[in-house]
Amino acid sequence: MWKKTLGALLIFVLVLASAVALNTWRKGSRQLEVAPLAPLAVDEAAAAGRLAQAVRLKTISSATDADLSRDQFLALHALLEKEFPRVHATLQREVVNGLSLLYTWQGQDPKAKAVLLMAHQDVVPIAPGTEGDWQEPPFAGLVKDGYIWGRGSWDDKGNLLSQMEAVEMLIASGYQPPRTVYLAYGADEELGGLRGAARIAELLKSRGVQLDFVIDEGLLVLDGVMPGLKHPAALIGVAEKGYMSVGLTASATPGHSSMPPKKGTSAIAMMAAALNALENDQMPAAIRGVAGEMFDVLAPEMGGFSRVALSNLWLFGPVVQKQLEAAGSTNAMLRTTTALTIVNAGNKDNVLPGRAEATVNFRILPGDTQGGVMQHVQSAVGKVVPQEHFKIAALPGGKEASKVAPTDAAQYRLLNQTIREVFPDVLVAPGLMVAGTDSVHYEPLSDHIFKFSPVRADGEDLKRFHGTNERLSVGGYADAIRFYHRLITQVAAAR
Repeated sequence: MWKKTLGALLIFVLVLASAVALNTWRKGSRQLEVAPLAPLAVDEAAAAGRLAQAVRLKTISSATDADLSRDQFLALHALLEKEFPRVHATLQREVVNGLSLLYTWQGQDPKAKAVLLMAHQDVVPIAPGTEGDWQEPPFAGLVKDGYIWGRGSWDDKGNLLSQMEAVEMLIASGYQPPRTVYLAYGADEELGGLRGAARIAELLKSRGVQLDFVIDEGLLVLDGVMPGLKHPAALIGVAEKGYMSVGLTASATPGHSSMPPKKGTSAIAMMAAALNALENDQMPAAIRGVAGEMFDVLAPEMGGFSRVALSNLWLFGPVVQKQLEAAGSTNAMLRTTTALTIVNAGNKDNVLPGRAEATVNFRILPGDTQGGVMQHVQSAVGKVVPQEHFKIAALPGGKEASKVAPTDAAQYRLLNQTIREVFPDVLVAPGLMVAGTDSVHYEPLSDHIFKFSPVRADGEDLKRFHGTNERLSVGGYADAIRFYHRLITQVAAAR
């Protein structure tokens, strides 16, 4: 009997192994085969110097005072006009809502849908107390040791000026776009873009503009960041997560700390229980949607067990998902995330407060909704806290997850092709932008919105984003110029 059982088990293992091997073999590379371009000649030192000038301007946006850094934004506008004379002589320039910029490069075919390149002028402030941690002063705008140093060199003046450099070069060569090209540069992206990008989008919509292609800042060329890959991976953001904050309020009878109430019934205890419930009962995760497509595209490029596992998620899915959930960056691709961000309660050590308040931030995965998040919060909190002592409310400023740009469209293919031409050593795959960008304001104008920055970054570089010692390599900046130079000629060609 045991021989039959052992034989059956052996057959099962052999069949399973054969199926796994066949699936792994059948998943061939999905990378486009393109010929690399000869590197475009770029005066790297001069270009780096122009970006360094822009970095010296403290274009910090403010949620409460739209004119806080007005002089700095106007100085940036003047700098652009001075350093890119052909752009300003050829393109129509409009100032929108005081500080944001819209450039129109009129195309030869008035019937063709226009394309839009985006960036933003504003930068985040320096975290108080960290100024001394910078290797170079954050607004010195130095070019040193092969890098342009300073706040905004990467996010996002690097994108803005590299687009300007590319257009200036194209005009100098006599290029005229078959279709209209817009350049849009908001002044408050770090605050949500309502004063800048949203107003530019409204203006274009009022003129009946429909966009064939939109590219904004976003995901990067990641080098050594994706486990299992020998080559850098350029991830094209085809969607971005939504945003929602929920306010929680626990109420109880205030009193003296010498006579605490029954265990678990004080305002702070109830709030702690509610937050603990939300932390432990996260919204469900799955390798699906954009994340599923990303791993499907990258699986054939991986080595060892990573390739086998990702090619056979029907078998190894739970193991892979557990590993992905263990890291914050990959966990964010799989689920609507829960972040406990603000807690307030009490003002004296011997007084039991009558209220405890907290804010919980959610980044909403495409496919989930703000309504679904509210149901999740009410369910999780309702299991541990009496409803009569608790209030839950969605806070202003929420937005649903973006639309997902199709990857089987010509627009995505052109972007994919351009990346492979300019960065021939990289792999390309769709990805999910877990933070926010200005591009969401243009959703009524296009189905093909991509979030990608042509910047190489390793694990150490990622820590500089919105952090200390922000910098952009001079060579990397030149590659960004080459990328936009090629991209404009690709997407502006009438199809």
